[in-house]
Amino acid sequence: MSLKNDIKIMPRSMVCEDSNLRGDITISGGCVIHPSTTIIAESGPIVLGENCIVEEYATILYRIPKHHPAYQSVLDGTVKPLIIGPDNIFEVGSTVEALKIGERNLFECKSYVSADVVVTNGCVIGAGCRLVGEQVLAEKTIVHGRQCQMREAIEMQKTQMVQMDYLRKILPNYHHLKKATYDPKKVRAQV
Repeated sequence: MSLKNDIKIMPRSMVCEDSNLRGDITISGGCVIHPSTTIIAESGPIVLGENCIVEEYATILYRIPKHHPAYQSVLDGTVKPLIIGPDNIFEVGSTVEALKIGERNLFECKSYVSADVVVTNGCVIGAGCRLVGEQVLAEKTIVHGRQCQMREAIEMQKTQMVQMDYLRKILPNYHHLKKATYDPKKVRAQV
């Protein structure tokens, strides 16, 4: 199946040129997409919320498996977009295939989340943890350790504005960036 690329990059976002973006993807303002990241919208569009960070070798894949109950919507052509909430961080080497992702989640290095998992808000998937099988993570869940033990955090993760400011200063010095391709103000002026 060949994907038609329709990449919309909002103003104030930083997307490195050597990132791999395929399909219908909207990158909201304030996002930082590092080099060597992969975002593939195979089953439908992906909308990345504001101020998300996708680090090197991280993969976000929107592919509904054939065994999943939502696969019928792919066949019917009525698939809903994958809307990723604001302030999520996808660290180096993480792979996320979840069909629902809330806000302020942290996917640590080498973590894996399958399409059967629903990630709500304020969750932390620890380094090297693999979440497979049908499950819904409650808000503020922390998954950690070799056995992927779960516990509840006392409070939700803070936003990473210091890290965002640092990346906005450093990335343009060492990488070529894609320019913003979509300006909502211009679209509003035409209406």
